[in-house]
Amino acid sequence: MTDDDLTAVRVDQFLAHPPAKVWRALTEPELIAQWLMPGDFRLEVGHRYTMHVPALPATGFSGTISAEVLAFEPETMLRVGWRDADPDGAAGADWTITWTLRAEGRGTRLFLAHEGFDPDHPLQQRAHRIMAVGWRSRTMSRLISLLDRV
Repeated sequence: MTDDDLTAVRVDQFLAHPPAKVWRALTEPELIAQWLMPGDFRLEVGHRYTMHVPALPATGFSGTISAEVLAFEPETMLRVGWRDADPDGAAGADWTITWTLRAEGRGTRLFLAHEGFDPDHPLQQRAHRIMAVGWRSRTMSRLISLLDRV
């Protein structure tokens, strides 16, 4: 899959698990920590929380994400805002991550839209390339592995 849209990463993934189970993986902090990254997530619009991963100096990313729950519809959609906790980090990244779930047969079609990359900023475009690969391979495989275990 190519990324013609330099402002977003989009993923379309079928998961052989029902929407309720996928929703749990997206919204329960102890499960999120197992496939995405640890943080103090709470399913409440306006809730601000942080997540931590190793820093990525090549993209200017500090390793700490300041996040906020922007909207949700149970078992259907979750939208969060992500910013680098360091105001000078990740070249001023201000991203929106939207997860959309649709029942498909006995499973779930999961759509991810990671939006807000600046197409004119080299560091943000480097982050776009890295995150496109990460979301599609490493992160989705970790999510699938978790869903198979819980």
